Amino acid sequence: MAFLKNISQSTLSDKELVLKYKQTGDMAILGELYQRYMDLIFGVCLKYLKEPETARDAVMQVFEELVEKLKKHDVDNFRSWCHTVAKNHCLMQLRTPRNLKTTEFKADIMQSEEDTHLNGVMSREANLQKMEDCLQTLSPDQKITVEMFYLQNKCYKEITEATGIEWNKVRSHIQNGRRNLKICMEKNEEATVIPITKTS
Repeated sequence: MAFLKNISQSTLSDKELVLKYKQTGDMAILGELYQRYMDLIFGVCLKYLKEPETARDAVMQVFEELVEKLKKHDVDNFRSWCHTVAKNHCLMQLRTPRNLKTTEFKADIMQSEEDTHLNGVMSREANLQKMEDCLQTLSPDQKITVEMFYLQNKCYKEITEATGIEWNKVRSHIQNGRRNLKICMEKNEEATVIPITKTS
């Protein structure tokens, strides 16, 4: 996956970058440091969350946590500490009510595999159309960064080079665009009315 490329160019050690970030609060420095271990963090998130897309979102969320946490903690081994932060984040995600699922078996609502497959295809196509419609509602910067990150698997650096948008702004646009996209799709879902046809 392109966004997991190790693209770090700094010759400074992890400790030096941590100290520099604490002194300046410069997001580019934290981004430089975090990119060294994005593959590790993605692996941790995928191990616990199982789904690649969910794990990819978690990688961004862990970065958001580090923005403040790294300022408050004395970190000697950034790699190990970051691994722990990612693990704890995933465990918290798994403990939230929306991730606790129960399944009830009801024989009277079973459908044939063929019908289920057809419904699944139609559902995916409907969701893709909703996503495409909602993408058009985003700001230009949010739209292009979200498309490049999620649909084209571009990393932050590649998006920055292609668009000229600063690294930290790319991160912000992706985060806000993802949130706005989710809100839009949820609104469309609520507004969807399934017509009931009667047969004589």
